[in-house]
Amino acid sequence: MYFGYFFLTFLISLFLTPAVRNLMRRFNIVDLPRTEARKIHKQKIPLGGGLAIFASFFLVVLLVIPKMGDSVEIKYLWALFLGGLVLMLGGILDDKYNLRPKQQIIFPLITALLIIVFGIGPEVITNSLGGVFNFNRFVLGDWLWLADFMVFVWIMVMMFTTKLLDGLDGLTAGIVFIGTIMIAFLSLQAKWCQPDLALLALIFAGACLGFLIWNFYPAKIFLGEGGALFLGFMLGSLAIISGGKIATTLLVMGVPVMDMIRVIIRRWQKKQPFYIGDSEHLHFRLLQSGLSQRQAVLLLYSLAFLFGVTTLFLQSSEKLIALAFLFVLMLLLGIWFMHKANSKV
Repeated sequence: MYFGYFFLTFLISLFLTPAVRNLMRRFNIVDLPRTEARKIHKQKIPLGGGLAIFASFFLVVLLVIPKMGDSVEIKYLWALFLGGLVLMLGGILDDKYNLRPKQQIIFPLITALLIIVFGIGPEVITNSLGGVFNFNRFVLGDWLWLADFMVFVWIMVMMFTTKLLDGLDGLTAGIVFIGTIMIAFLSLQAKWCQPDLALLALIFAGACLGFLIWNFYPAKIFLGEGGALFLGFMLGSLAIISGGKIATTLLVMGVPVMDMIRVIIRRWQKKQPFYIGDSEHLHFRLLQSGLSQRQAVLLLYSLAFLFGVTTLFLQSSEKLIALAFLFVLMLLLGIWFMHKANSKV
């Protein structure tokens, strides 16, 4: 049943993506080549591809709702749908009219707040050093629970990680596919036993893979603003709904998350706005080192898979060690990049 719905969503996404591509072309919602130094494509590429992932995912979710138990509440699905819809609408507007950063941020903020309004968030999570954290013992002010604050930050970080990661053909969709598959397999383990969550994750993975066929190098369509944010939103939300699989998601997304932090620090050092794009990201650095687009993307896929697959057999405390190793790896890469940049001055 699980993989049947996975392949159904894959096929819907596979055939829906070219329809969305034609629709975006008709309304001239395209990414122009070479309008910025960091853009490397050489022809007009339609945007808005995230709409195919969004539509195919929720079409199949409608089919499986009667078959799902109580572990995934209907309010969670409403939160995912409404949050995704906000991102899709905002993304299409941005792709078409190139909104200013102050306008772009409105849609992710609304989406993160919707997750809180619908009550998605852990009251208790496992402490990797033993015991649990009970968030409801802490409160910030008279109305903002610490759990809500943590969920808000987590969703925003995931959304902007995938947004900033979306610089090479197939990179974001492929890594999110890997992360979603890891959540699905973990949810099927006897320790967790979350078949409904696994089904939801596999449906989303199928939607990502169907789109990836068209988005892998050379891309025929791009995710667009809404699609890039939607992938991070879904991955972050699934990690929470599945019972706080934050460490699992961080191990898959660790390289992009830490790269985002590194890039923000570098922009701060250069005294330039953090929201202005540049070629500082790891995937662009890999291209500058001589790798092709395909090689750079496959390398980052491999890192995401290798760190992600460890979650299938590592204990909570061991995941912390893996995250620490990943942090050291990215720190060394950051120092090396800075050294190379300074040597060119």
